[in-house]
Amino acid sequence: MPLPKNINGLLETLPDPEAAERFFHQLTEETPKEARKLGRNPTLLSDILTLVSFSPLLATTLLQNPEYITWLKGRRVSIKVAGKEEILESLARFALVNSKVEPNILLARFRRRELLRIYLRDIRNLGTIAEITEEISNLADAILEYALGIARQKLENRFGIPLETDEKKRAKQAEFCIVALGKLGSRELNYSSDIDLLFLYSHEGSTSGQNAKGTITNREYFVKLAEMIVKLVGDQSGEGAAYRVDLRLRPNGRVGALAISLDEAVRYYRQTARSWEKQVLIRSRACAGNTGVFQEFFKQVESEVFSPEETVEKALRNVRLSKEKIDLEKDESRGFDVKLGKGGIREIEFIAQALQLAYGGNDEWLRAPHTLISLSRLGDRQLLSETELTQLFEAYSFLRRLEHRLQMENGLQTHLVPSNLEKQLPIAQQMGLYFVADFQKFLEDHTRNVREIFTRIFGDATAEPKIHTENIDHQLNQIDPDEVPTEIEPEIEELKNEIAESKAFSGIISSLEKSEIKIKLDKEKLESLKRFCDVTPNFAGFLSSNPQLIKSFPNFEADFSEKDYRELLLRAVEAENNFAGELSVLRKNWSEFILEIGAFDVFGKLRRPMTKILQTWLAEASIETALFITRRELERRFSVSIEQFPFAVLGLGKLGGGGMDYGSDLDLVLIFDEQTPLPVGDISHSEFYVRGVEIFVTTLSSLTRDGLLYRVDLRLRPDGKNGPPAIGKKAFLNYLEIRSAIWEWLAYVKLRGVAGDLNLALATEHQARKIIHDNARKADIDEIRKETCRVRNRLEQEKSSRRKGKEIDIKFGEGGMLDVYFALRFLQLKDYVPDDGENRSTIFTLKKLCENQSLTERDYQNFSEGYKFLTELDHNLRLSIGRSTRLPLGNKKTLEKIADRMKLGSTANMLEQLHLHRLNIRESFERVLTNGV
Repeated sequence: MPLPKNINGLLETLPDPEAAERFFHQLTEETPKEARKLGRNPTLLSDILTLVSFSPLLATTLLQNPEYITWLKGRRVSIKVAGKEEILESLARFALVNSKVEPNILLARFRRRELLRIYLRDIRNLGTIAEITEEISNLADAILEYALGIARQKLENRFGIPLETDEKKRAKQAEFCIVALGKLGSRELNYSSDIDLLFLYSHEGSTSGQNAKGTITNREYFVKLAEMIVKLVGDQSGEGAAYRVDLRLRPNGRVGALAISLDEAVRYYRQTARSWEKQVLIRSRACAGNTGVFQEFFKQVESEVFSPEETVEKALRNVRLSKEKIDLEKDESRGFDVKLGKGGIREIEFIAQALQLAYGGNDEWLRAPHTLISLSRLGDRQLLSETELTQLFEAYSFLRRLEHRLQMENGLQTHLVPSNLEKQLPIAQQMGLYFVADFQKFLEDHTRNVREIFTRIFGDATAEPKIHTENIDHQLNQIDPDEVPTEIEPEIEELKNEIAESKAFSGIISSLEKSEIKIKLDKEKLESLKRFCDVTPNFAGFLSSNPQLIKSFPNFEADFSEKDYRELLLRAVEAENNFAGELSVLRKNWSEFILEIGAFDVFGKLRRPMTKILQTWLAEASIETALFITRRELERRFSVSIEQFPFAVLGLGKLGGGGMDYGSDLDLVLIFDEQTPLPVGDISHSEFYVRGVEIFVTTLSSLTRDGLLYRVDLRLRPDGKNGPPAIGKKAFLNYLEIRSAIWEWLAYVKLRGVAGDLNLALATEHQARKIIHDNARKADIDEIRKETCRVRNRLEQEKSSRRKGKEIDIKFGEGGMLDVYFALRFLQLKDYVPDDGENRSTIFTLKKLCENQSLTERDYQNFSEGYKFLTELDHNLRLSIGRSTRLPLGNKKTLEKIADRMKLGSTANMLEQLHLHRLNIRESFERVLTNGV
C-alpha cells in the first residue's frame, strides 16, 4: 500500500523521510488493517510518520505494538501535562489488559507507550521544555508508586506490617518514602535519565508477623522493600527495564544501607555529609510513598543545605570544585557533550545551585529545586541580570531539547553531539534548522553565553574584559574617504577612546568584524551608535547580535516617518516559499522596525506615547503576518487550499490596552467559529486549530538564528493551561457567562480584537465585554472588591522584592502600576464603565471614570499623575536594562541616565518623586478597594 499522495509535502519536511516511508511499508506488510486505517486519517498519519522519523526507537515500538496507533489517536493533541494520579489510573487500566505479563516487563512496556504521547507533544511544540520534563518525571513517579504498591503487598503477606511506637508507647504502622534526587528530584527528568533515589523509613521497630513467616526488624523489612522496588523498576528483560536506578547518592554511597531511618539520615547529613552531598539535596523531594517522612527529614536538614552562615566565596568554591572534577573526567574527542561540556546543561544547573547555596540561607524564596524556577527567582533578586536570565533560559531550552533529540533516536543515555558533519545534519533538522551551519551557530551562541555567565560567577571574572583597540583601528580604516570629511582625523581618534571606554559600543564593533558584513561607517553613523549605546545598553546587545541591522540604523539628525508595518511584513513574507524562509524574513524586518523605533526614541524624535502606539501597531502587524504564515504552512502540510483562515486573535494586557512597550509579552486568546467549514476532510475543528496554534505560536515566539519576536502567553484562555489552545466562539462566550471567575473578569476588561477574522474578533469582543460587565452588575460588589484585593495582594507577595527594602518594584510593589490597574478595572466592573472603542489607554480610562464620578478628583490626580511617572520610568528602564520592574539601586550610572532622560535633575529627586507617587497611589488604591469610594 503506497503512502497517500497528500502526505508527500509532509515527507519533505521530516529529518528522515526514508525512515518514515520504510515504516509505513513495513506496517502495511505486517498489519495491513492498521495501515489502511492509518492511511484514511491524514492527521494521525502525519503524527505517526513524524514520530518514526525522529525516533527509530519509537518506530520499533509501534511496529511491535500496532495497537498503540489507535491508542495514540485519542491522546495526541492534548496540551495539558498529565499528572501522577492520571498516569497511575492509566497504568492500572494497562495492567488489567496485560494481567499475565510480569510486573517488570509491564512497567517497561507502559513507559515506552507513554513516551509516544509525550515525545509527540515535544516535537510538535505543544509543551514547553519545563512541561515536557515535568510530564516525564510524573511518569517515573507513577511507575515508582505502582512498584511500591506491588512490593509492599508481597512483603506484608510474608512478614506483616512494619510497626513503630509513638510517644505514648502505642504501636502504629511505620511509614516509607521514596526520595527523588537529581533531575527527577527537580521534575526535570530526561527521556533516558537514570533515576537517583534515596529510601527513607520513619522509625525503627519490627513487623507484626501476623499470617506470615515470622517477625523481622523494620530495617530488614524496608531494605527488602527497597530491593524489590529496584528490581521491579530496574531489572533488565528482553524488552529492557523501565529505568536505570542509581542509588550511589544515598548516605555512605555504595557501602550504605539501601534504606535508612529518618533519624539516621538526619544524623548523617548533620555530621558526616560532604558539601557536594548537601548540594544534592537542593533537588530532592518525595516522589512516592508517604510524603510526610520526607517533609520531616528535610525540615531537620534544610539549615545544613542552605546555611545562613554560608559565605558566597565558600559556596562558589565548593560548586566550582565539583565542576572542575567533571571537566577532568570528560572526554571531548568524540564530540560536544551537551550535558557536561563547557557552556552545557550542567553549568546552567551549577550556576543556579551555587547562587542558591550562597544566598538561600537567608532567603527561603530562593530554595526552589527546579532549575528554571530557581533561575527566575535569582533574576528577581537581581543576582542575575535580565539579559543573563534570558540567555540562560534560552540556552537551557535549546540544550535540553537537543539532549532529548539525541536520546530518543535510539533510547540511549547519550549527551554527545557527533563531530561528523553528516551525522549532525539530521540532528539539526530535528531541531527545526535546515543547515548544519545554522545548528552549529545556535549551539555555539548558547554555550558561549552560558560559559560567559559561568565564568563571571565562578571564574576569573574579577578582571575587566579588555577592549582591543586594534580592532577599532581596523574598522575605522574601512571608512570610505569620499564619505568622510578630511578634517575628521582628530575627531576619529577621540571617538576611538570613547569606544574603548564603552563595552556596549565596542561589542557592536567586535560583532561587526566577526560577521564579515561590509558596512562603511562615517563619523555621523558612529556618533549615532555611540549616543544609542550610552542610553540603551539593552538595545546595544540586540544590535551586537544582529550586526546587519547597522546598515539600516538611522542617524540622529534624521526624522522619523511612519510605515505601514502590516503591508511591509506581508509583502516580505509573500516572497518566500518555505516556512524557514518566512520566519527568517519576518524576524529580519521586525528587527529593523523595532530598532528604528528605539533609535528615534533615544534621539528624542518620538514621544513615549507614540513609541507605544507604534509598538502596538507593529505587534498587530506581526500577528497578522504570523496568521498568514500559519495558513500557508497548513496548506503545505495538508495539501489543501485555505482561502480564508477563519481565526480571530484577541489581545489582553498591554496589547489589549494598546500600550505595548519594549519586551512586552503578547497575552492572547485565540477564537474560531465552530460553524465555519474546514477544507481538510473530516478533521475536527479542535484538532485543526491545535495544529494552527502550534504553527502560529512557533512563528511568533520561537528563537531562530535571526532572533526572537515576542513571548506569547495563552494562559489567560478559558481553563488556563488545561484548556484548548484555541476555542470556539460559542464555547468561549458560554465559558465567560457561566464558569468564569472574578479574576478573569478583571483580565477580560481589556479584551480587544487585534487580528485575523476581524468581524469574528470584534463581534466576540463586543459580546464578551457585555457578558463580563453584566456578570459584574449581578454579582455582590463586596465579593468583587475582596477578590480584586486578594489577587493584587498575591501578586505583590509573589513578585515584589522582599530584600529588606533595598529594591523597589515599580510594577508589583506597593503603590506600583498594578495598584492603578486593579483599582481601574474594579471601578470599570463596579460602575459598568466599559473600555472606549478608540482609546483604551489607562490615562484615558481614568479620565472616563472621573467624569463618571466613579473616582474623586483627588484619586484621579493620584492615579493619573502617579501612573504617568511610573510608566515613563518603566519605559526608560526597558530601554536601559531590558525587561525588569525593579530599579537597579546599585547601578548609579543607569539611574543617573534615567533621571536625565526624565528631566528630573538628579537621582535623588527621581527617587523622592517615586516615593511620593507610590504613597499617593497606594492611598487611593486603599480608598477605592478597601473602603470604597
